[in-house]
Amino acid sequence: MATKDVRVKQKELFGHPVGLYILFFTEMWERFSYYGMRAILVLYLVSATTEGNAGLGWTQAEALALYGWYTMLVYVASIPGGILADKLFGQKRAVLIGGIVLVAGHGILAVEQMWAFYTGLTLIIIGVGFLKPNISTMVGGLYKEGDIRRDKGFTIFYIGINLGAFLSSLIVGYVGENIGWHYGFGLAGIAMALGLIVYLVGQKHLRNVGNLLSKAERDEGASLGNLFSDLLKSPVQLVISIILLAASLFGMYMMGIAYGLLFIFLTGVISMMMMVYKDLTTKVMKDRYVVMLLSFILVIVFWGAFEQAGGLMNIYALDNTDRSLPFSLPLIGNEVPASWFQSLNAMFIIIFGLVVANFWARRKLKNKEASSIFKMATGVIIMGLGFVFMVFAALEFESNGASAMYWLVLAYLFHTIGELCSSPVALSFITKLAPVRYASLMMGVYFAATGLGNKVAGVVGEFASEAGDIAIFSGITIFTVCFAAIVLIMLKPLKRLTHGAEDNEREMLEQEQYEIADTEVN
Repeated sequence: MATKDVRVKQKELFGHPVGLYILFFTEMWERFSYYGMRAILVLYLVSATTEGNAGLGWTQAEALALYGWYTMLVYVASIPGGILADKLFGQKRAVLIGGIVLVAGHGILAVEQMWAFYTGLTLIIIGVGFLKPNISTMVGGLYKEGDIRRDKGFTIFYIGINLGAFLSSLIVGYVGENIGWHYGFGLAGIAMALGLIVYLVGQKHLRNVGNLLSKAERDEGASLGNLFSDLLKSPVQLVISIILLAASLFGMYMMGIAYGLLFIFLTGVISMMMMVYKDLTTKVMKDRYVVMLLSFILVIVFWGAFEQAGGLMNIYALDNTDRSLPFSLPLIGNEVPASWFQSLNAMFIIIFGLVVANFWARRKLKNKEASSIFKMATGVIIMGLGFVFMVFAALEFESNGASAMYWLVLAYLFHTIGELCSSPVALSFITKLAPVRYASLMMGVYFAATGLGNKVAGVVGEFASEAGDIAIFSGITIFTVCFAAIVLIMLKPLKRLTHGAEDNEREMLEQEQYEIADTEVN
């Protein structure tokens, strides 16, 4: 029986909508700016104030604490960014606003003043909050429900993200470490300006995606104000919210204002998510919503471990790794800059991105397990096993006073394969399960979960100075593998709750006569 063609009628390139490549290059330059700044942020914070390229001279714990807060807020800001896109701007205009704010934020970071440092970070948080969830939702909007190209499209989009990350870790990393930290920050701003130009020029290919829904469509579901007012009429949800609020206030008393405000914010998010669930009108929508929320927990665990890359592993490369080469290279000499290890993740994604996507597609064609939940849990396990190499590195450091570079390379390789199994799949999974009228909000919550994972990474990194690297790396491995194993045990009931959201993908693959060439991008 022939499968219905679910492709949107639009101009295509290499088997995908041209709009995908506009978003690809926009996000590539945005990620160049973000990951370039991330590659040097912690190194700038811990560099001594007396050096030629002076930093701020912070302790490792202080630097990782700021890193955790900053990277968390960057993604948590996706919630208000998603809400404003759904209700006021539309995704397309929200991306434009985010790009403009990001150019300003990165530009201000180039000024060598503390007020400029904190102002720039704040603007970047706001800008990413507008851009990140909405550009990802626009990618999903290029494909109709049931179009198998959606996962492959997100993988191509993900390669764009990491092409920018790869180039920025090398270029911004070199400029920041060897010429000046603030020159590196300024270079990131130039890259974001290029991304904004690409987005503006490519608008004709995005006419049918990311537009603000009609007033009738926006009013179909409850407004956020109504969601919270209805909370007062919902005894169970109200009691849960009051308990969480009380716990948040206690947390503020015990842990300080910053954590207290975070807990209060999370209480508001949880209350909102409970009321969104109550607002959904069918059992299928409710069940899919529950699975989506559970997938957010996987996201937090994954990024809580993975994001040691920009924090603890970044400092480990600087302080504990023998980075010397047996030969000299132009510009850098015979020592590899610590920030360059940040490029390994992106490089491996570019190399293995389509390989992993094709592996899962062929597995689905053979009627083997290849659901999104299975991929995500498998990704967490593979990523967690990457920390085994960091345990070996820490053991070698204790024995010899320095560890070899290949331990970091192997760790990043496993982290990357795990990420390819998990992260682009999660992006696609959210667009399959999220109620249409809350699409950007749900993508915002997804990125907020990513942000919470980043904060967890910062907290874990802070403990490393007390617990020791071996204990931290071993603990991450054990926890991630065990947690993902539990998810795999629950796989069948979780798949039932998706009500066949991915059931027709195998038939779509057969109809397309899936080939690697379909997804190659030169």
